[in-house]
Amino acid sequence: MNGYRVQQTTEHFRGPLFRVVTDRVQMPDGQVVARDYLCHIGAVGVVALDDQDRVVLVHQYRHPLRRPLWELPAGIVDIAGEGLPEVAARELAEEADLRADRWDLLVDLHTSPGISDELIRIFLARDLTPAPHPHPREHEEAGLVVERFPLDEAVAMVFRGQVTNAAAVAGLLAAAAARAAHWAPLRPVDTAVPA
Repeated sequence: MNGYRVQQTTEHFRGPLFRVVTDRVQMPDGQVVARDYLCHIGAVGVVALDDQDRVVLVHQYRHPLRRPLWELPAGIVDIAGEGLPEVAARELAEEADLRADRWDLLVDLHTSPGISDELIRIFLARDLTPAPHPHPREHEEAGLVVERFPLDEAVAMVFRGQVTNAAAVAGLLAAAAARAAHWAPLRPVDTAVPA
């Protein structure tokens, strides 16, 4: 591990989405320091692009910020045995009432590696059709608004500061770059997750 050795881990909090821990880490020079961070269960996001080159964004309340944000359809890896592509398909159906016949891997993103081990895998979904059964929404999702924006407009929203969710920013910019490269950078959905 490049000369960094964890000597001890202390768990301070355990919830359904993440744990808060402190590691005592021996640095390469021998000094021992404490490092606090979140251990996250993992997440996926979906850049859903329709045949008119419009991307699906959801406007959803985020309590830590006390306001809604424009985001990609996204969610956590919280069902045992469900693979990341299946989680992405489930979230697209639940949040946007859509299904997709074409899936590609767009980008992997460590959202805030200084304080969390969270990895979100962002997929590109195309050939969209309505999901067969609309999903009932509750809590923050009850007020969720789903809209489609031209991909270029969604990218402009990033630069205007209207889209600030890290996964949405990365996904939209990656989709625009991949489109400009005629989709050549896309990877198969079963590509191994970075170690």
